[in-house]
Amino acid sequence: MRYAHVAGVAVHLPERTLTSTELEEELAARNPGARVPRGLIEHATGVRRRHVAAPGQPVAGLAARAARQLLEETGHTPPALDLIIFAGVSTDVVEPANAHIVAAELGASCPVFDVRNACNSVLNAIELAETLITAGRYRTVLIACGERATSTIRWRLGPDDDYTAAIPSYTVSDSGTALLLQASTTPGVLGHRFCAYSPAWRSALVPVTPLPEGGLEIGEFSVDFQELAIGMCKLDLDVLRRPLTDRGLSWDDLAAICVHQASLPSLHAFCELAGIPVGRVEVTVEDHGNLVASSLPAQLHQAVRAGRVRRGDLVALVGLAGGVSAGTVLLRW
Repeated sequence: MRYAHVAGVAVHLPERTLTSTELEEELAARNPGARVPRGLIEHATGVRRRHVAAPGQPVAGLAARAARQLLEETGHTPPALDLIIFAGVSTDVVEPANAHIVAAELGASCPVFDVRNACNSVLNAIELAETLITAGRYRTVLIACGERATSTIRWRLGPDDDYTAAIPSYTVSDSGTALLLQASTTPGVLGHRFCAYSPAWRSALVPVTPLPEGGLEIGEFSVDFQELAIGMCKLDLDVLRRPLTDRGLSWDDLAAICVHQASLPSLHAFCELAGIPVGRVEVTVEDHGNLVASSLPAQLHQAVRAGRVRRGDLVALVGLAGGVSAGTVLLRW
């Protein structure tokens, strides 16, 4: 039988960072009439800093930086790639697929396409890549993610605006990540299960508005916490344990648990709701912010670099995304 395994993971984080204190000072400077409470962002979200891409840095460029690093580390060249999947929320273009831009930057000539499902984009791309590899369609699949989420920060505040409603946009961060999946004679991607409650699609939103003079305007990131909470409670979160329980495993059998992190309090709340031991989770949100779809590969990369995950170890990638959707991918690293 043919299986799929993850040959490597890489992360590119822009050098420029913006602390929550610096962000609050910038907000106050841009909005003289608005009240900006100092210290509230870090207190409410746990985010100390986020990464900010250089002006003009394209989303595909962030993804390509991580992908180049990954190919070098795994000893691959672009001609060896059979498929490139771009998986992310951010985009450089509406047409064509961002994966074309990544492929052009890498010098690859393989088929490409995009996968978009909010913060679960990479997780769904792994599901697709594994399915295509085990079906014998491809042998080597690159999943690349680029996020310029800081472009959705709400910098404009009116004197009567609800400041707390804008706080989710102050957690986001820019990044590039990449995963390489290959055909293998031993199982690497052991299982994956997903669930969704789509009536709550408005709960976490970045709107796109047609302009009267033509073109589109991408809006600011906003969250309806009440609707999001309802959506999460409607999800069948038992699904998240199925890849483990189907194999007689529990969370305690894993070397690392990676869970999507929009903020520290939301991470704790979700883990409690899903029965995930939060003390076993790789935490990145405090020092790197909400990495959007890059969150899970960044956590996996952190665990591998720190030596907490070694070849042969079991890892769970648990996603939660606007829409609302959730899912787990179980890996043997």
